[in-house]
Amino acid sequence: MSAEWQTQTAESWKVTLPCTRAESEKLTASEPDFGIEPPPVLMTSEPDPARPEHWQLDVYLGAEPDADLLESLRQLVPSAAAVAPIVERIDDADWVTISQGFLEPIQAGRFYVHTAAHADRIPAGAVAFRIEAGRAFGTGHHETTAGCLQALDELAKAGRNFGRIVDVGTGSGLLAFAARALWPQAQITASDIDPVSIDVTAENMAINAIPVDAIALIAADGLDDPALQARAPFDLIIANILAGPLIALASDLIATLDQNGTIILAGLLASQSEDVLAAYTSRGMVPSARIDSGDWSILTLVQAS
Repeated sequence: MSAEWQTQTAESWKVTLPCTRAESEKLTASEPDFGIEPPPVLMTSEPDPARPEHWQLDVYLGAEPDADLLESLRQLVPSAAAVAPIVERIDDADWVTISQGFLEPIQAGRFYVHTAAHADRIPAGAVAFRIEAGRAFGTGHHETTAGCLQALDELAKAGRNFGRIVDVGTGSGLLAFAARALWPQAQITASDIDPVSIDVTAENMAINAIPVDAIALIAADGLDDPALQARAPFDLIIANILAGPLIALASDLIATLDQNGTIILAGLLASQSEDVLAAYTSRGMVPSARIDSGDWSILTLVQAS
C-alpha cells in the first residue's frame, strides 16, 4: 500500500520484510484483512533504484505482533519465506514523523495537496486542499489519486462542464472536493462502501471550509442504493477503486450515467487496463483520454455518440 494512512496509536510496532516488485504491485492492488483493530498499515518501497526488483514491505502496527500475525505477513511476500522478519518497537513521536515524512505536498494540475505541516508552502494560484494522513485512502500521494486530479483538471481545461457529479469510493473526499472547485454549480455526491471514509470526508470538509451541504455524503454498497439513485443520472462519474470492482460495476456505473456522460476510472494497474476497458467499451463507452502514472493507469471514457 502507499502512504495513505493512519491514526496515531498508543503503542507502535514496525515489521520489515523484503519483497519483489511484483509482490509490491499485488499488495498495492489488494486490501488484506487481518481481523484486528487498528488494522496494520502496509507500505512498500524501493530502497535502492539500482536494484529495481528488490523492494521492501514495512508494516506498522498498534500492538506487538504475535507469531500468527508474523506468519500471515510473511505469506503476503512468498519470496521472503526463508527470511526472519525484523520486528521493532517505535515510539509515538517516530510514528508521527514517519507517517508525515511520506506525505510531502504534491501538485497535480492546478491542485496542491498538503498536510498541516506544509500549509505555509502553497504556490500562488494553486487550488489547495489540506488532507492529513488518516483512516481513509486518498491523500493524493498515490499515483491513482494524483492522476484523477490531473484528469479532472484536463477536463476543465478542455471546457467541459458538468452538473451532476459522483465520486464513487471517495476515501478522503479529495476528488469530490476537486470536482466542486472546478464546477462549483454542480450537484456533488461522494459515496463509499466504508462508513469510516464518509466520516473522514466530513472531517476533511470541515478542515477545508467546505459547507456541510455542498457535498452529499452517502455510505453505499454499490450504485443501486436508493440515496444514490435519487441523485442520478450523473454526467460525470469518478471511480477510483480497484480493477476487479470496476469491471464488476461496469453495468451499474453506465446505467447511472446521463446521456453523453463521462467516466473516470482509476485504481487499476496498467497491466489491467485492457480488461477494464473491454468491460466499458463493450457497453458503449469510448476512451477519450489516458494518463499513465508509474505502474497505474487513469482512464477517461465518454458515451458513444
